[in-house]
Amino acid sequence: MHINLSQEMEQYLQSKVGTGSYRNATEVVCDAIRRMREADEKLANLRAAVKVGDDQLDRGEGVAYTPERLVTITEKAFANARDGKKVNPDVAS
Repeated sequence: MHINLSQEMEQYLQSKVGTGSYRNATEVVCDAIRRMREADEKLANLRAAVKVGDDQLDRGEGVAYTPERLVTITEKAFANARDGKKVNPDVAS
């Protein structure tokens, strides 16, 4: 496979190799592709989670978002953090 890069992109790629974090340009490209795949997967998971929520709302299963509800959510999040519970990956950034 042959890939044409702009001079700016090639310089950037070579600078990544120059840091010593990568042995060669192929490793930089492979890492970039791996990161893109992870981002694509995360986006697909987020879209699936939103669809679940939309479907629940369509069925009337929603809960009104009020200031009181926000306090409840926040208190639960802090309690979970204190208890060492991991954040659900569906809601983590």
